[in-house]
Amino acid sequence: MGSIHVDVTIRNPADTYRCWRGSFLVDTGTTDCVVPRQYFDAIRITPGGQRAYELADGRQARMDVAVAQIEFMDAFVGGTVVFGQADTEPILGLATLESMGVEIDPRTKICGSCRLAG
Repeated sequence: MGSIHVDVTIRNPADTYRCWRGSFLVDTGTTDCVVPRQYFDAIRITPGGQRAYELADGRQARMDVAVAQIEFMDAFVGGTVVFGQADTEPILGLATLESMGVEIDPRTKICGSCRLAG
């Protein structure tokens, strides 16, 4: 089973003309969207606070978060976005997928009702 990537646009909710578009890894093991910090800086989204996360290697980390407009598959939702390091791969997390009504089959990791496939 290969990884699933989708094109996602992140928009500044205070000025929706300010946006960044990239290829995001769909990761059902991640809660929120993660985007390298420099793209938030470019579209002028600033952290609204911090949240504690458990990383894939088990370490705990406090990370900057904000709210952004997240668009993919011709729809959008407002969601929590995490400020990642410069070399972080953009990740589309489960909370955003669920907010959009996307259902991923936990066995196959394939969306039964949409255009996501591995």
